[in-house]
Amino acid sequence: MKRLGTWSLKWKIAVSYAALLVVVLSTTSAFVAWRFGSIIYARVQDRADATMEQILAVASPEQPQLGLQDVSASPLQVLLNSDNLAYWSSPETSIEIDNTGGYPLVKSTNLGEARIPPSQVNAAHPIEYRDLQVRGDPAIVEDRFVRVGANSVIVQVAQSLASVSQAVSEARRTVAIMLLVAIVAVVLLSIVLASQAINPIQVLSRAMREMGSERLDYRLNWPRNDEIGELAGSFDDLLSRLEAAFARERQFISDASHELKTPLTSINANAQMLLRWAERDERVRRDSLETIARESASLGEMLNGMLTLAKADRGDEIPKEPVSLIEEARMVVRNAAPRAKEKGLDLNFESAANSAIVLADAHLIRQMIGNLVDNAVKFTERGSVEVRVGTDDHHGWIEVRDTGAGIAEHDLPRVFERFYRADRARSRSVPGTGLGLAIVRSIARVHGGSVTAGRADGGGSFFRVVMPLLPDAPLTGLS
Repeated sequence: MKRLGTWSLKWKIAVSYAALLVVVLSTTSAFVAWRFGSIIYARVQDRADATMEQILAVASPEQPQLGLQDVSASPLQVLLNSDNLAYWSSPETSIEIDNTGGYPLVKSTNLGEARIPPSQVNAAHPIEYRDLQVRGDPAIVEDRFVRVGANSVIVQVAQSLASVSQAVSEARRTVAIMLLVAIVAVVLLSIVLASQAINPIQVLSRAMREMGSERLDYRLNWPRNDEIGELAGSFDDLLSRLEAAFARERQFISDASHELKTPLTSINANAQMLLRWAERDERVRRDSLETIARESASLGEMLNGMLTLAKADRGDEIPKEPVSLIEEARMVVRNAAPRAKEKGLDLNFESAANSAIVLADAHLIRQMIGNLVDNAVKFTERGSVEVRVGTDDHHGWIEVRDTGAGIAEHDLPRVFERFYRADRARSRSVPGTGLGLAIVRSIARVHGGSVTAGRADGGGSFFRVVMPLLPDAPLTGLS
């Protein structure tokens, strides 16, 4: 027989549920049978008590002795009158009166040659109840030590349990049959309920095993409102997320292949030019080498961007320490100032807080702010770029605004996608990998923050990064 640990979940549920109900039903049935027997036994004892009280009433002359013979005689004579014993007895009630030595003085005729075994009652212990065999049948015997005038006798009333025992046995047999039928029904019902509970899970498990990357559009769409329906809905949601993730992965591979193709093609073409014309034409050699160097640098920059994205995606591997957003932003602005000056742009920095400390990787924070500033400088032809840092409640924020052409409304939801370019025709003339804003979003996310983009009121675009402050960092605003 298999151990319980190796059983399927269906049989574990069915057996556990059936065993629990069988125990409950068996316990309840046993209690009902016992209680029924106790009630019947108590009623038989009550009848014996009632007969005994009628007999003992003879010892009280002031009580009316209705139905008795020779009531004018002494109480002892009335008590020992066999006709009176016949009046008190019945087919199920036998009476015997003994002297204190246990010798029978008189007994009811239904005892015949039999007698009730002598009792041990006495003046010190005047009452006793016994379970005996009388006339070959089980009976309850009540014994009383009774003083009648100057004499003492022992009165014994035996109440037969024959018919009662038969009724109790029939009741117990009926309960046992009902219990057996209930157990069979419970076992079958447990199997059915376990099947109904487990079958949907088996269907779900089978669907998961059959699922592959080519069937991510499959959905269960179960119309159930119970826990199984919620599980199926969660599975459908998981498939939707997986489908979206695979779509993004395929798009990323496609975009990466497209972005890598241009510089690699250029490098290959110029390498062939070098092979053919390098020794004949100094200008061709120089131009080809410059192109190869430029495209190689672009490839290196793109690969570094991909490595940064991969590092940001593995956020748990990034060492973090307290970092000042103000100091990192000030350093980025200082480094970007020469490039802005070359384009005739004003690059300004402003801090709206005394302190903005976050738990982060300083290099990644510097790269995140640098990407935003570099993006603003590249796509702004005239005007200015503003960089501001501040705090709000328990968060620090960095905001970069420019006076460039801005971002079209339909492009805003996609500007943080990898390799996405809002104006592809224009962006080809602007150096870059198309990964800058995707890196910004990944770095913000891995530090528990977020980034948003929008169109500035006076033209141009703005980007705002929000990150949680270090709990112990001060939040002192400037007026």
